Amino acid sequence: MSKKVAVLGAGSWGTALAMVLEENGNAVCLWSHKTKQADEINIKHTNKSYLPSAVLAENIKATSLVEEAIKDADVIVFVIPTKAIREVAKSIVPFITKSTVIVHASKGLEQESHKRISEILEEEIPESKRQAVVVLSGPSHAEEVAVKDLTTITAASKSEEAAKVVQDLFMNDYFRVYTNNDIIGVELGAALKNIIAVGAGALQGLGYGDNAKAALMTRGLAEISRLGVAFGADPMTFLGLSGVGDLIVTCTSVHSRNWRAGYMLGKGNSLKEVLESMGMVVEGIATTKAAYELAKQKEIEMPITAAIYEVLYNGANVEDIIVSLMKRDGKSEA
Repeated sequence: MSKKVAVLGAGSWGTALAMVLEENGNAVCLWSHKTKQADEINIKHTNKSYLPSAVLAENIKATSLVEEAIKDADVIVFVIPTKAIREVAKSIVPFITKSTVIVHASKGLEQESHKRISEILEEEIPESKRQAVVVLSGPSHAEEVAVKDLTTITAASKSEEAAKVVQDLFMNDYFRVYTNNDIIGVELGAALKNIIAVGAGALQGLGYGDNAKAALMTRGLAEISRLGVAFGADPMTFLGLSGVGDLIVTCTSVHSRNWRAGYMLGKGNSLKEVLESMGMVVEGIATTKAAYELAKQKEIEMPITAAIYEVLYNGANVEDIIVSLMKRDGKSEA
């Protein structure tokens, strides 16, 4: 059954998800905070800044007015940077006219509060205006979804019914969706893998090979699981699509902006130079700080996260940090 869906955020991922939703027969309105971008989508049916090769269906409508995007929406999908989630959620509440399914496909933790995105959405959108919050996450590059490459992700929610609604909404012959009830594990896996991806990019930039990358990803996954379990996540979630699946795709591809940021750091660029050249939000940078602080708060050992924090926030030399990690006291893998 066709639904009216508001997609908030016209970056690469928001645009790719809008393309999937439209193809599945839904009425899609894509919100951008830039009038010029919304006009380009409506008139030229392109989004050159984010998906240069994509041609959007004429049925995808765009607007720079958030109240227009969400009017009478059955489902609202947040695909915006973590730092903007609370402000945008708060701003749309007066315009939500019926109880909707709230979905987010963003990956990060709020600074200072360290809250997951679903927690922010539950705080800002009253229960009377939302049926449930669903997290859409997994190994997925927008560039590949836009050309209908095979993709499999997870819809996680406390509400099995809402997760199934989102599963049905997005699923087709190239975009497969599984459901999951471990919203904590799915969100933390999605956010924390970006930290490890920065490290993977740095290793590549320094010229290290596959052995180093495999070690980083494996021990990085152990850290992600350790922190997640401390907050109530199911450890098995981290062996699934939003855990090891997302970790693999983000740590091994030039499509990943977190990997690209790390690669530039490995090549000797300063963090300031990296951020200026990227032109898009690199969630792993802010997430590293949040995870580092959470680990200290919970007294959880996360040496890789701490090492990347030292590089990003204290200007430590990447090569020196790698040596210090390798020379840590020997211990059991278990």
